[in-house]
Amino acid sequence: MMRYLEEYRKYLKYQKNYSDNTIDSYEEDIVEFFEFLEKESISLLDIKYDDVRFFLIELDKKHNKASTVSRKLSSLRGFYKYLINNNYIKNNPFSLVKMPKKEKKLPRFFYYNELEMLFEVPDIKTPLGQRDRLILEILYASGVRVSELVNIKISDINDEEIKILGKGNKERISRIGDYAKEILDMYLNDGYQKLNIEKTEYLFLNKNGKKLTTRGIRYILDKIIEKTTIGKKISPHMLRHSFATHLLNEGCDILSVQELLGHDSLTATAIYTHVTTDRLKDIYYKTHPRAKK
Repeated sequence: MMRYLEEYRKYLKYQKNYSDNTIDSYEEDIVEFFEFLEKESISLLDIKYDDVRFFLIELDKKHNKASTVSRKLSSLRGFYKYLINNNYIKNNPFSLVKMPKKEKKLPRFFYYNELEMLFEVPDIKTPLGQRDRLILEILYASGVRVSELVNIKISDINDEEIKILGKGNKERISRIGDYAKEILDMYLNDGYQKLNIEKTEYLFLNKNGKKLTTRGIRYILDKIIEKTTIGKKISPHMLRHSFATHLLNEGCDILSVQELLGHDSLTATAIYTHVTTDRLKDIYYKTHPRAKK
């Protein structure tokens, strides 16, 4: 069994160009299946659909999440496809197995008062404080992804409009309001000039004057939230979620939110409609003739 796995590792590395971390994750899933087969005295090359079904029952007993089961099935399906392509077996028993339904997780977002607490943390008298405040302002004002944020160049900025290079190299224009524009102007005229010792073209820089990474943004946000009383773990995406949720709460139509977020599909945007009940409640109590005495 391990010989086939070693061959598969080389295939993933040299032909598929997968990273070592990805390959290690696949191997971990496959080895777990090997252990199941050994325990049940089943041959790797002679498994049936029922054997796979019993493996899934075993995963369920271990309380694996649906997303985890889906990942393991995907790893094993790919492995057995490799075995078929190399004529080690004739049938892929995993091709008959349906992926479990994904758990629908509602996006986590900040309330208005929590955002105000975040904005108050950075010291805008310092270059790094101006940068950190601008990170918060632009993430919330435009809803850009953190991967898009770190790639903003000075040349992409035109007053209150920022050209964003999104997924699939698709360009869109994001807008920022007065609050973000005020901090942007302050940063460009002060903090950015002091940080830009490398004379780079990127907007967000670290203390050494180099372009900030997505990991750097996450570290900055973690440090900011530690200085507040907000009992939540922060992620850059939460500011994007807050952007979309608050727009819908204030009456923005979902198609406009889709365009502002840079979503290709309306389905990806529709999840935010599940967290806008506050606005609907408010409208109901204000407008229904028999909502209140």
